Amino acid sequence: MAPGDQSARVIRERDRGLLRAMGVTLLISACLVGGVLGLVGLRVNQVELSYRLEQLRQTRGQLEEVNRQLRVELATLRALARIESKARGELGMLSPSGSQVRMAREYVPGRAPDAASLRTAWEEPPAPPGPRAR
Repeated sequence: MAPGDQSARVIRERDRGLLRAMGVTLLISACLVGGVLGLVGLRVNQVELSYRLEQLRQTRGQLEEVNRQLRVELATLRALARIESKARGELGMLSPSGSQVRMAREYVPGRAPDAASLRTAWEEPPAPPGPRAR
């Protein structure tokens, strides 16, 4: 090649339209891949949440069954016949006689309570005022 011969030398120019088309194609492809990965991530999260929800439903069912059993046990333990038989059998308690039962006065709203109306059924009547015997 002679220094004066410029026809043999090839000069390549970059095609700006081709570069722009490749950039746009790459950007669109990246957006599509990102969207697909986002959808896959959402689906995986949905599956995990459905498993967790099923587990919580099973736990709830078990707890409801335990709650039902405890309510039955509570009702059994609160049964008056069972309490009475336990008091008679284990503690040796007896039914009170007529002289051991005292009626309490009923509180009437609107009246100022006096000492006698506040006494309970098992308290003795108040001692009269005056000197106390020792």
